[in-house]
Amino acid sequence: MRVCFRSSIQPALIDEYKRRHAAVWPDMLRALREAGWNNYSLFLSPDGLLVGYVECDDFDAVRARMALTEVNARWQAEMATLFENTGQAPDEGFQVLEEVFNLDDQLAASRSAAP
Repeated sequence: MRVCFRSSIQPALIDEYKRRHAAVWPDMLRALREAGWNNYSLFLSPDGLLVGYVECDDFDAVRARMALTEVNARWQAEMATLFENTGQAPDEGFQVLEEVFNLDDQLAASRSAAP
């Protein structure tokens, strides 16, 4: 499963957000991997738009597995003040985007449809 999601960082705090993500805690990195977050990337625009991409077995399941870890609770608390919506944990505010095109999927479909 490929998942793309968006959120918003407070523009005045973008540098701090980048600083914290330049050195994510090793136990947080391990927890993400063990919970099934694969090929996980975050992209940030100058206006604070945050876009994430992850490959996983099931997005709700990997989020639930992370929610069970102590390190995730600490990380979310650390990061919460940097987001636009400070009334909820950052990982609860992700807006999942609909995938409307994937090159590999369409190439595979066109090969199987070819005579």
